[in-house]
Amino acid sequence: MNWYWRWVNRLGLANRPRVRKMIVAVIGSTIVLFGLALIVLPGPAMLVVPLGLALLATEFAWARRIIRRGGVAWGKARRSRFARHCLTNFPDRLIAARIGCDQPIRKIR
Repeated sequence: MNWYWRWVNRLGLANRPRVRKMIVAVIGSTIVLFGLALIVLPGPAMLVVPLGLALLATEFAWARRIIRRGGVAWGKARRSRFARHCLTNFPDRLIAARIGCDQPIRKIR
């Protein structure tokens, strides 16, 4: 976050919150829209959309809430029974250990 305020001060936007908010909104929403387009196009959409939301979260509370809810949902998905079951069905135990499976690997009949 320190990098953000360095740029704000360098550009002289510290005393102009409306201009700063408008610039962040345009750039952040452009990055998010580009990331949403990358869902159907080949590209790293799962990296670009959170990057745009992180930029928007510097000025907007709704973007911070989306990031927080996404983190909670991601944690629940990692801890779900379905995810653990999928990890136990991998043919190679090394793959499951490398991706951080916290449950013991066992063969399912």
